[in-house]
Amino acid sequence: MPIRVVNIVGTRPNMMKIAPIMEEMSKDGFFQPVLVHTGQHYDENMSKVFFRQLGIPEPDYNLGVGSGTHTYQTAQVMLALEPLLEELKPDCVLVVGDVNSTLAAALVTAKMLIPVAHVEAGLRSFDRTMPEEINRTLTDHISDFLFTTEESGNENLFREGVSEEKIFFVGDVMIDTLLRHKEVARALNMPERLGLNPKGYALLTLHRPSNVDRREALSGVVKALSQVQELLPIVFPVHPRTRRRLEEFDLWEELSGLPGMVLTEPLGYLEFLGLMQDARVVLTDSGGIQEETTILRVPCLTLRDNTERPVTLTQGTNRLVGNRPGDIVRAVQEVLGCGVQIGRLPNLWDGRAAERIVCILRNRLG
Repeated sequence: MPIRVVNIVGTRPNMMKIAPIMEEMSKDGFFQPVLVHTGQHYDENMSKVFFRQLGIPEPDYNLGVGSGTHTYQTAQVMLALEPLLEELKPDCVLVVGDVNSTLAAALVTAKMLIPVAHVEAGLRSFDRTMPEEINRTLTDHISDFLFTTEESGNENLFREGVSEEKIFFVGDVMIDTLLRHKEVARALNMPERLGLNPKGYALLTLHRPSNVDRREALSGVVKALSQVQELLPIVFPVHPRTRRRLEEFDLWEELSGLPGMVLTEPLGYLEFLGLMQDARVVLTDSGGIQEETTILRVPCLTLRDNTERPVTLTQGTNRLVGNRPGDIVRAVQEVLGCGVQIGRLPNLWDGRAAERIVCILRNRLG
């Protein structure tokens, strides 16, 4: 009998992590992979285009939960997923990352006494004001297979009393996806399409509540951007939620009127990767982008005071700068004033993490 694994995705970062795992399971005759999309990200640019570009098959099931508060999304996923798992009777449910869908699926699965596998386990920012920190910590403590991306993840889990038998250091599946698509993304010539020179622009992402949900914080970031865009153009694919806040706080006209700001709709994975690998510097509050810039050897300035991915600081090209305007501008000036950052490749970030995950699941579940 094949091993039936239900793979859960809900957001764009989930899709980048699930793609190589689905591919490996599909090649392995021991598995019957099932893909469930919760619908946490649901519009064309935030969801469907990623399935096409990453070669992920259409989801077998879409729960269609849509947007809402953290509690609403978590509850809706749980209510919709439970009867589906009753019907499918999987041997294991695999969740990735740290979004609301991750925790919701893990809770339902654990209560049904079905093994839970958590990909990207053990990461900790030690900041409980971040909803992702709550999600990832709780998911880890009800999971049966904990697949870690870096040694700090192992150390965090050991310190929290997790059994060593559950922990597997496998590397980072996001890097699997990046390495497989890097050249295709570069061939799109995204900088040229936007009228920019390679290594002659900054790339920005911004979506975390700490940066966009308070007028003071968001206006401070906009103030910093107004100075940075005088040094080099800034490409900013605007997250829908961030745009709503910019408009709500009367900052959209100011930002869009800056001559050095290149504002776009959310981009597909390949388009964004093409821009990221040719950027002079990346400014972000995203976790995954800290990892991707490390592999691409692109300087990364993280607009946060902490990170759950410390290996990007100690070995990669990442630096924490917070969201104070002066600190952001000074950090960009320092990057522009120095040579190219090289960094080192973290252990097992070699494009084979999904292969290791599938091998472990086959041996343990088969």
